[in-house]
Amino acid sequence: MSDELEQNGEELSSTPDYLGENEDTSGDTITKVTGMYREWFLDYASYVILERAVPAIEDGFKPVQRRIMHSMKELDDGRYNKVANIVGHTMQYHPHGDASIGDAMVQIGQKDLLIDTQGNWGNIYTGDSAAASRYIEARLSKFALDVVFNPKITDWQASYDGRKKEPINLPVMFPLLLAQGAEGIAVGLSTKILPHNFIELIDASIKHLEGKKFKLFPDFPTGGTLDVTNYNDGLRGGKIRSRALISQQDKNTLVITEIPFGTNTSSLIDSILKANDKGKIKIKKIEDNTAAQVEILIHLPSGISPDKTIDALYAFTSCETSISPLGCVIEDNRPLFIGVTEMLSRSTDRTVQLLKRELEFQLDELEEQWHFASLERIFIENRIYRDIEEEETWEGVIAAIDKGLKPHIKHLKRAVTEEDIVRLTEIRIKRISKFDIDKAQQKIDALEDSIAQIKHHLDNLTTYAIEYFKRLKKEYGAGKERKAEIKIFDDIEATKVVIRNTKLYVNREEGFIGTSLRRDEYVTDCSDIDDIIVFTESGMMMVTKVSDKTFIGKGIIHVAVFKKRDKRTIYNMIYKDGTRGATYVKRFAVTGVTRDKEYDLSAGNSGSKVLYFTANPNGEAEVVTVLLRQSGSIKKLKWDLDFADILVKGRTSKGNIVTKYSVKRIELKEKGLSTLKPRKIWFDDTVQRLNVDGRGELLGEFTSKDRLLIIKQNGMVKTVIPEVTMHFDNDMIVLEKWDPKKPISVIYWEGEKELFYIKRFLIDTPDKEEFVITEHPKSYLEKVFTDYLPMAEVVFVKERGKERKDNLEINLEEFISVKGITAMGNQLTKEKVLEINALEPLPYTPPEPVKAEEMEVVDEENVTNEDTSVAKEKSTPSNESDDSTPQNGGEGQITLF
Repeated sequence: MSDELEQNGEELSSTPDYLGENEDTSGDTITKVTGMYREWFLDYASYVILERAVPAIEDGFKPVQRRIMHSMKELDDGRYNKVANIVGHTMQYHPHGDASIGDAMVQIGQKDLLIDTQGNWGNIYTGDSAAASRYIEARLSKFALDVVFNPKITDWQASYDGRKKEPINLPVMFPLLLAQGAEGIAVGLSTKILPHNFIELIDASIKHLEGKKFKLFPDFPTGGTLDVTNYNDGLRGGKIRSRALISQQDKNTLVITEIPFGTNTSSLIDSILKANDKGKIKIKKIEDNTAAQVEILIHLPSGISPDKTIDALYAFTSCETSISPLGCVIEDNRPLFIGVTEMLSRSTDRTVQLLKRELEFQLDELEEQWHFASLERIFIENRIYRDIEEEETWEGVIAAIDKGLKPHIKHLKRAVTEEDIVRLTEIRIKRISKFDIDKAQQKIDALEDSIAQIKHHLDNLTTYAIEYFKRLKKEYGAGKERKAEIKIFDDIEATKVVIRNTKLYVNREEGFIGTSLRRDEYVTDCSDIDDIIVFTESGMMMVTKVSDKTFIGKGIIHVAVFKKRDKRTIYNMIYKDGTRGATYVKRFAVTGVTRDKEYDLSAGNSGSKVLYFTANPNGEAEVVTVLLRQSGSIKKLKWDLDFADILVKGRTSKGNIVTKYSVKRIELKEKGLSTLKPRKIWFDDTVQRLNVDGRGELLGEFTSKDRLLIIKQNGMVKTVIPEVTMHFDNDMIVLEKWDPKKPISVIYWEGEKELFYIKRFLIDTPDKEEFVITEHPKSYLEKVFTDYLPMAEVVFVKERGKERKDNLEINLEEFISVKGITAMGNQLTKEKVLEINALEPLPYTPPEPVKAEEMEVVDEENVTNEDTSVAKEKSTPSNESDDSTPQNGGEGQITLF
């Protein structure tokens, strides 16, 4: 074999490393056939890239798709054809099996653009496959016949066996590649061009022709919502996020009505069930009612938050998918990577050139018609046909006609050929006898008008192309509006929305935490993706991942689920510095740490010990009593320490000195209130979510008792405790901080009485959803006022024969008193109303609200130095106890150790 390779010019040294020689157990050398590999594999790779997987930029078709369309055009007679028949006909052009042709045809048909389908073609929502090709039928759509085919301007090539002619590219005069999208995997490269909206593509083409800038974003037949922030024009490295449309049907039911691109209801439900099995979400049952439209009902157990479940569905299931586009096409038999903007520009420019070729071809045809119509008129009107009566030979006949025409053909646009004369001899006697000079001239005039019109189009080609695209939009744009809504998504933190599906236990003495310590002390529910924060009696702190069993250190005093970047949870601590050092007090927050790293919260001296510790979720500051041991001449053995007097600093701060003497114990005297400022909450209209990061409109400062007022267009009114995980519907018309003492005023149309009514009310049951309009189907909410003294203007309809009634200004507070939320209210007017406008409210000064005591929070990263300011000591009578066990406590939790 080696000799044969050397004779063929293949030397061993030319073998690549990955195709090197191997030795078997007998010691013989095995040389791989590199020549065949290099030549045949390259041929195969080129074939897959060019002939199977990647579409051409000219018409947007892969070869199999182009051959299907060509076959359907050949079979087209206006009636439906069996798909099996079309597949068989396509096999004359496509050198592969019927399965690949049938699958490709179904994919085209499901996009509902080029093929008019009949029968069961599958379901893009459920993922159900199409029926067998012998049961379903198809024909070309009117759109396909309009924009895809024109044999006169099509370039042809021989089919694979040389028996037929097939188009090299179809003359597609529309950005079809971007409308349908394309996906394929070749050898060494792939393509993923996402589908775009039909109408938006036409508008973009028109903008390109007008020299304006445009932007294109994907649109999917399955709908859903899209975040195209990182689309990157469809180039490599871009990414879009597609989400299902999930809404709350009632407090225990969610409904999915649109699904992400690339999924179907079956795969979506499977992902939800898997997330439920893993404990990421908690659902009661799931129903798939999908038919013509998607409807998946998710029933939740009692006590599960619908808003939190929606976020969890996006975080842990296929309700949110990430798609990475890759714009790869074939141009001049080479792969080309370009963005969708360039694709549309090239497609539009090619459409203009195809329109030009079509116009030029029509012009040639019309000029030929005009030429022969003019010759025919000359031939008959001047009775030249009589000149051939005496001619005995064919040559004589041609010569006689040619001689007879010459005096009359000076106005013709080209010379008369022998073929023209032969056509004149073929005119029938009957036609000559019935020849009407006026009608012939009218025909010539009509042809001249058509020629002039086509020349005008050629001179104004861009305008003609714009009108062409406008016609496509008018004729075929109905029902092709955008289905996927473009939004900016909020980032969902998985740890905040995951269901707590397991229990955390602690063995304080031995220093272990974990989910498998079921015989030990229960701490809290947690999830397997949570981080746990642990504090020990020696002043050490650690954040670690949830696991079955983890050793932290002996003497654990506090365990909880760690919330990253949490500035509102404040830890109050009193510790002794070393064995003989002073006692210090400190308050701090833990916003971010390195996982599994030990942090020393004391001054760092050996033998330090925590005497008192509490974790306060809202920055509460309690009052404790400090008791000292009797030693020497100490006069004050007992006093109170108020944590509200201690500034919140970084965890590395040493703290304030409590005392230099030995502490006997510390007792909780009084639970405290929050020392933190009320939390400011904003509403970001872009993502329709609340936040505390300053994005969007400031709703106000909220304490734990404050609520949000929500009013929807359908008349539903409710108040809620604000949470950043909340979802809001698009029909929300009022979102503001709720003032329980401020009346709400509404003007609504009562459907049964067909009159406008006014009502003012207070919300008596904050946790209940109530409707402020009647249940009649024609009732609707006209105006909502949340001001203390609202004003409205009523504009009346001008009735025929009567003077227009002056506009009426109404002070709603004077018009009607505050009643119950279920009251119908007072009739506004019996006159016909044209419109109702909101006016500037009257001035009103509400009473000053009582503000919570404010306390500064110092950034922990910027405070690392020792603060030795002495805490205030409050003198109280000495009252020693023999119990020397220190205590600690906080809101909701007092830890003894």
